[in-house]
Amino acid sequence: MSLGENLQFLRKRENMTQEQLAEVLEVSRQSVSKWESDTTYPETDKLLQITNLFHCTLDDLMKKDISSQYVEDKNHYDSHKNQFSKRITLGVGLILTGLTLCTFLIGVLPQREGFDTDSISGIIFLLFVVVAVAIFIVTGLQDSYFTKKHPYIEDFYSEEEKDAFHKKLITMVTTGVVLIIAGFIIMTGYEAFIPSDYVNHNIDVESLICSLFLLLVTIAVVLFVYAGTQESKYNIKHYNLMQDKNSQTYKNDKKKGLYCGCTMIIATIIFFSCGLIGNLWRSAWVVYPIFGIFCGIISMVIDRNNNEEE
Repeated sequence: MSLGENLQFLRKRENMTQEQLAEVLEVSRQSVSKWESDTTYPETDKLLQITNLFHCTLDDLMKKDISSQYVEDKNHYDSHKNQFSKRITLGVGLILTGLTLCTFLIGVLPQREGFDTDSISGIIFLLFVVVAVAIFIVTGLQDSYFTKKHPYIEDFYSEEEKDAFHKKLITMVTTGVVLIIAGFIIMTGYEAFIPSDYVNHNIDVESLICSLFLLLVTIAVVLFVYAGTQESKYNIKHYNLMQDKNSQTYKNDKKKGLYCGCTMIIATIIFFSCGLIGNLWRSAWVVYPIFGIFCGIISMVIDRNNNEEE
């Protein structure tokens, strides 16, 4: 296979037009067209850009049939999982954004007679939750339909693609951890930056600092969720085992879903009980991160007992 044929295959595989590729490489569309027709050849620096862009070697691009190294994604697994990843991330982000907004409103809205700031903030949070739950339900049903329709997927991702994602995964996780640490530093040390004689009866400084912390946590969790769902996308072997009801992986994931689902239902009951009965909307939110940690512990314990090699 020629360089032009390999380039055309890689470009189409990434759903790129000649114009889009030309823009990335900072050349004209005509240049890309000539490369693909083997009329002319890219300069050395452009060849290196192409190999970096499509995660292939120069030797493969110039001499080998790259198409033979790839398995076709006939079932549109990649696009389905990308959509699933974005929607789940959006749902989680909405819940945390609602929580952050509620805390912010409690801090800036003045307390007046007949004006229940906590209740109003709680209602706003519930609206965010309702939208998120709707997204989770639709996404879950679509994913369930896809897995039933396609119980087995042949692994079509190349090692180069997996390695490229792994680098992005490290960046996203590291960024998330740094944001959470920064949030804790702000939460515990903000008093050092605010004068002790600073008093504003219309603004709750503590709530504002808490909302800033929650904003950083929201961004971090969004990164974690997106990175985790994308990492799961590349683990097609695990996907296939999940469709085998006799596999230990299937049984363990069912256990995790059941236990974590029950745990979060309990957390929700506690949250609403504290808010509606005790009007503790401002502080009741802490049950979610606490029970979320429990879910993580439960998942780790179940996975530790999994003796099946994936």
